[in-house]
Amino acid sequence: MALSNKYLKNVVVTVKRRNPCESEFHQAVEEVLESLECVLEKNPGLERTGIIDRIVEPERQILFRVPWMDDAGAVRVNRGFRVEFSSALGPYKGGLRFHPSVYLGIINFLGFEQIFKNSLTGLPLGGAKGGSDFDPKGKSELEVMRFCQSFMTELSKHIGADTDIPAGDIGVGSREIGYMFGQYKRIKNEFVGVLTGKDLAHGGSLVRTEATGYGLCYLTEIMLNDAKRSFKGSSVTISGSGNVALYAAEKAIQLGGRVVAMSDSGGYIHDPDGIDPACVKQLKEVERKRIGEYVKIYPKAAYTEGCAGIWSVPCDIALPCATQNDIDKKSAELLIRNGCFAVGEGANMPSTPEAIIAFQKAGILFAPAKAANAGGVATSHLEMSQNSQRVTWSFEKVDAKLKQIMENIYMSMRDAAKEYGYEGNFARGANIAGFLKVAEAMKSQGVV
Repeated sequence: MALSNKYLKNVVVTVKRRNPCESEFHQAVEEVLESLECVLEKNPGLERTGIIDRIVEPERQILFRVPWMDDAGAVRVNRGFRVEFSSALGPYKGGLRFHPSVYLGIINFLGFEQIFKNSLTGLPLGGAKGGSDFDPKGKSELEVMRFCQSFMTELSKHIGADTDIPAGDIGVGSREIGYMFGQYKRIKNEFVGVLTGKDLAHGGSLVRTEATGYGLCYLTEIMLNDAKRSFKGSSVTISGSGNVALYAAEKAIQLGGRVVAMSDSGGYIHDPDGIDPACVKQLKEVERKRIGEYVKIYPKAAYTEGCAGIWSVPCDIALPCATQNDIDKKSAELLIRNGCFAVGEGANMPSTPEAIIAFQKAGILFAPAKAANAGGVATSHLEMSQNSQRVTWSFEKVDAKLKQIMENIYMSMRDAAKEYGYEGNFARGANIAGFLKVAEAMKSQGVV
């Protein structure tokens, strides 16, 4: 669907002029604004207040140099980013991504999506994102530590427990968070909840590691149940084998599903009888090996080079948990043809606009990323709450709160879609519900 509203078209033109060559950001903005045409029809005053003009422009963009020394004594230089997009609902909240593909456009896209994701949780959180083009893969422990310390030396000037609270993302796990937290503590001389995703030994929360994958399955199961379906007895394909994918696989199996395929950047494994996520976790997180090694342990499974082919595997439920634009139109058509009846997005924007249209035309149940993968940021907020109170909650308590938040998110996007005439279109419903809450806060705070 193309934009028809003249005002929204002009907003997109301005975004593209101000942010040239940032295709991911352009895609995210257009996807959200297309959903808001019906909102503008009901609320014409939104144009006069300039809320949409403001919401697509970050409040602050921070770009900085990150010099560090490798084990050979050579000085290396990377770029660091933090885009503080919106503080309308609360302090900035969003992850840090360390990956060679990171540039300002990726961070703008992720930060913009984070606004609505955080809004949907119902929690008092603004939207932000950050990271670096540093690649932790192939680096020694000391090299990773030196980089993280240098990165935090600059980032510490811009964050705080009541200002901006980063978390992890691709390439940033508890190890990297720990190194950055230690450097922040050294610089600021204070022990506060300025980062989430920490180890349990120094302020982390139970369930935080599992949260995004678990939350994805909780919301997908609620969506399935609403349509008289379930994970129980269903075959599940999951792209990726990182944190989100691993715990999505674990929870899908707990809910009665059978995970038949998983992948990494090199290729994918397929086992119709069901993949053992504990084995994949051992290979990827402990031994840091490629997923192809799985077939040496389970010889009945098959490994295929090239990760894109994973969507040719017949399945009932698809959970893309790898990276943006993972499923294109061709892959979507393969899934539909092979009998897939539900898609839950675990990664950020893993389906192209053409793929989403194909899913909707085919009547596929589709849970968009900004709703389906909000479990991570939701549990980050629970970690922040525990840090502020200096308490630790049980796994069961945090998990129950996570499940309730995901249920609330589903109901918000479902009800918004129905109210605005798009019943069953959860992608539109998520955009509308997330936007309306932020817009109301911005309106009440004046022109800032």
